[in-house]
Parts: sequence; structure tokens; C-alpha cells
Amino acid sequence: MKVQCALSALCILALAACATAPRLPKRASVQVWLSTANGEKQLAREADLAFDVSTNASTIIDIDADKRHQAMIGFGAAITDSSAWLIEKRMDAAQRDKLLHELFARGDGGLGIDFTRLTIGASDFSRAHYSLDDMPPGQADPALAHFSLAPKIADTGAEQVLPVVRAALAINPQLKVMASPWSAPAWMKTNDSLLHGTLKYEYHAAFADYLVKYVDAMAAAGVPIFALTVQNEPRFNPPDYPSMLLSAGARRLLIGEHLGPELAKRERPPLIFDWDHNWDIETEPLAVLADPPANRYVAAVAWHCYAGYVDAQTRVHDAYPDKDAYLTECSGGDWKPMKDDGLLTITRRLLIGSVRGWSRGVLLWNLALDENHGPHAGGCKNCRGLVTIDSRTGNFTRTVDYVALAHASRFVRPDARRVESSEGRNDVDNVVFRNADDGSLVMIVANSSPSAQRFVARGTGRAFTYEMPARSVATFVWR
Repeated sequence: MKVQCALSALCILALAACATAPRLPKRASVQVWLSTANGEKQLAREADLAFDVSTNASTIIDIDADKRHQAMIGFGAAITDSSAWLIEKRMDAAQRDKLLHELFARGDGGLGIDFTRLTIGASDFSRAHYSLDDMPPGQADPALAHFSLAPKIADTGAEQVLPVVRAALAINPQLKVMASPWSAPAWMKTNDSLLHGTLKYEYHAAFADYLVKYVDAMAAAGVPIFALTVQNEPRFNPPDYPSMLLSAGARRLLIGEHLGPELAKRERPPLIFDWDHNWDIETEPLAVLADPPANRYVAAVAWHCYAGYVDAQTRVHDAYPDKDAYLTECSGGDWKPMKDDGLLTITRRLLIGSVRGWSRGVLLWNLALDENHGPHAGGCKNCRGLVTIDSRTGNFTRTVDYVALAHASRFVRPDARRVESSEGRNDVDNVVFRNADDGSLVMIVANSSPSAQRFVARGTGRAFTYEMPARSVATFVWR
């Protein structure tokens, strides 16, 4: 997953000065923000473009703004235990307030995060392993009498999650919060451990109740849960942090017979997303959606980016067009292509590819990590967050993941719709949105070519021309 690719001091100043796109005047012009993979430009405001009738380019992007597709929930990253611990324990009040406003506010340079993810119990990015109903070995708690949002193990980072999420919601009340477990409590599992194993059949109902209790407890604590998955990466069995294998058959039963009916009793239940794993095994969500009882309760398929190809999203959507898609985890880090090519990889695969593949929301992994890619308890040793918090001083720097995400999150607002645009060519990829509040159009373009590429964007009787620098990303905004 992630490494710390902090921007230079000059780039940081440029980022701080670069505010969200202002409301556009009625006069026709196109605003442009540009980033280059070599770091020379980071969200740099370029000169406005005038509309013309030129088609003098090898690449033409045709836009049909009247043909609208999915409505967007938003873009963001996960508030892991580690992220929350750093924000609460390693920053002073002024530093914390500055960071949270920059991440969650709109306007005045805010990143505009509208979507986030929490872990139900520990992940690898916790300071220790725990569940929300741990019991001594050999003991069980099917009535969940010992359930608590505060784990029995101290200083895991879980204690800091609620304060951070509540502060984020105060800054951005539109923030959508989803949640995923990495494991059921050990006593529910075949091996009596948070690591490895699978869910015992006799504890399907208890695990569903465990997830419902979490939803209710979070609501009582002031954090409404927008969506749930029943298991993070259910086909992955890592050696050193909580996990649980959960087959398509087990998820079908859990959702169709237990969790779905229980949540349906609530006035505003969270949505249920299936899968929450990679693009490479599309047969897994298809098997769940093929089951009528489970299909009734599954609202969407959640995807991760670590294996396979993004076109799996489109194939599953084509098979079940009434089900939404979300990209719920992808991390930057010290591995190829993320190490040297994070800007273009994140933009092309997630902000463009996954959204063209019907995603309504895109989430990167950790919101924040420290200078040592942590803290963590097992798992990824070279991951990076949107920001890097210096654990000694509390100061933060923005990573290339932040820059890539900002090309969407600062400009595409909640309920914006993706609109029709032509497929990429000549290493130039694009996605286009129409904002619901003011009708403005937002186009994200990535040029992966080692040379500059000139394109024409045209639609609604108007066109503009732009020459993308080699290996660059740009956001265009116009009315």
C-alpha cells in the first residue's frame, strides 16, 4: 500500500494558495488546474482558455452533457485508527484544526472530502489487534453483552476515531461514512483468533447483530453510517493482522438471512455493499448478486485496486445495472507504479477508470500516516497517506496522493453526475461531470504520454483546445 512522497516547500505554498474552483462567471471561459508527474506543477492555476471552433488536434474528446450517468457521492480516504491517533495524539489543537479544515472543508483551499471509511475493530493500521467484543479464550458472548466501541486493549487508536469523525462532520455535514470489519470477534471464528479462520455457521446471526450494534452505537455517538460491508477483502488471508475468509456462499447467507432483514427494520438503514475486494475475482460479487434473498439487500459492489483490471466493474454493472459500484480502497506506497507514478496511476485507474466503470465514490486508504509509514500492527510497511504527519512536531506535508485526489474532490461536488464523453486515445484519458448545484462542467484529463499531447474538447456547440504537458493531469471547469 503506501510511502511518503511529500511535496517540496514551494509546492506546499502553491497548494495552500490554490482554492477550490470559484463559482464561474456567466462569460464563457474554461478554468484550468495542472499537475505534472515531475512535481514542477502541483494544482497550478493556469491561464483561462477561450472557447473556439478549432479541431486541430489528434485527440478529440466529444462530450454529451445531456447524457447523464451515475450521481457521485464523493472522494476521500479512510480515517483508520492510525490516522486518528496521529491527528489526536501528535498534533496540537491549532495543527489539528488546520489539517481537518483543509481536508474536509470546501473553498479556501479545502480538499473537499465527502466520503470516508472506518474500520469495525482493528485493521493493520491500528496500534494493536482487537474487536468490539473480545472475550477470554474459550469463552463466547452470543448475546453481545460485552460489546463496546471502546476496545478492552488501550491505546489502539480506536479511542481517537470518534473525535476525529465528529470534527470532520462538523466541518462537512454532507460527509458520507462507510465501515468495514477486518474480522469477526475471535470467539465467532473457526480458529478462535482474529487472524485467519472463517465465521462459524452458528454465529452468522450473532455477527449480523454485531454489525447492527455497531451501526446503532455509532449513530448514538453522532456518526451515522452510510454503508457497510460484511468483510474487508474476504479472499485474503494475511499473516500478521486481522482477517477472515468469507466465501460468496457465506456472504449470501449472512446478508440475505440475517444482516439484510435486521437492518431493514430500521427507519434509515445503511446500505450494504458486497465484496470489498479486488477487480480480479468478479465471479465473487456475481455469485452473491445471483442469489435473490441477498440481491434484495445489496445496494452496490465495493472494489479494491490491488489486483485485476478496472473493467471488471463495468462487466458486473452490465450484469446488474440496478447495483451501484464504489472504489473503497486503494493505497499509494513505495512500490511500482505508485512509488514513481502515483499521480497518473491514481488519476487514470481510480478518478477516471473506476468512475467511468460506474463508481459513485472513490476512497484511498489512510487519511494520514507518519514519517515511518505507520503506526501499524502488521501489514503494510511502506504505505503512505494523503498527508504525512511528523510524529515529533505535528507538522504535516501533502503527498502526491493528496494532489491526485484534489483534481476531483475540489471540483466535483456531491450529486454531480458523470456525463458521456468519448473514450481515451493517444494516452489521453478523461472523465466529465456536471455539478448539480450550478450546472458547471468538470473534466479531468490525464496525459500518460512521455510527450505533450494536444486535444480538442467539444460539445453543446462549443469547443476548446489545450496542449497537455508530458505526463500530466489537469482539471477543467466551465459553465
